[in-house]
Amino acid sequence: MKKAIKKISIFLQGFLMINILWYLLAYVVKLRVLPSPIEVYLNIGQYSENLYANVLASLYRVAAGIGISLILGVSIGLLMAYSRLWNKILNPFVYFSYPVPKTALLPIIMLLFGLGDVSKIMIIVLILVFQIIVSVRDAVLNIPSDTYGPIKSLGASIFQRFAHVTIPAILPELLTSIRLSIGTALSILFFAEGYGTQKGIGYFILDAWVRIDYKGMYLGIIVLSILGFMLFIAIDILEETLCKWK
Repeated sequence: MKKAIKKISIFLQGFLMINILWYLLAYVVKLRVLPSPIEVYLNIGQYSENLYANVLASLYRVAAGIGISLILGVSIGLLMAYSRLWNKILNPFVYFSYPVPKTALLPIIMLLFGLGDVSKIMIIVLILVFQIIVSVRDAVLNIPSDTYGPIKSLGASIFQRFAHVTIPAILPELLTSIRLSIGTALSILFFAEGYGTQKGIGYFILDAWVRIDYKGMYLGIIVLSILGFMLFIAIDILEETLCKWK
């Protein structure tokens, strides 16, 4: 929890600095496209109900994408780590797919899965799942074989060795890979929510921009940033809870 509190403190300091710079810039340029942060915050009330529904829609897509990615990524990563045959079969596919910019696949995903929630969740899964597969596989393969020695000598079963050695060994790598991928996933979600939906924080920002509602647009950007930070903090808290030895 100390790590999370420290990061919240750093975030608040950065947030304050950005707002001061934003205010000074708005004061100097005096353009309608750049309202001051005070003007934006004073109008939160008129957007609150609409904003709440849009944030919930985005959170649902992110949570579903992360959940599916974890199930698929951890399963495939373990399969590749424990089976030379499956590693030989799947490795070329993962090696080819991992570096492909997933943004380029957005039109194909929308053509195949439509413009609804499925395509938006699918693009998040594509961004996260390869990172998770590689992290889990490499973390398992990097466990020194003699690490299992003491627990084997105590007569531990395969499941007990997996629960007490393998899982603790891969958790830090897994959480780090999710943390690194969340920012990218939110960026892609922002673009994906601009098509075929009327819910989501990406839609909220783009809709406000089209309607020349700059206060709403800036408010949406702030909320999206806070959403990303909250997900970071959630992973930090999870890491501190599950990886107490770090």
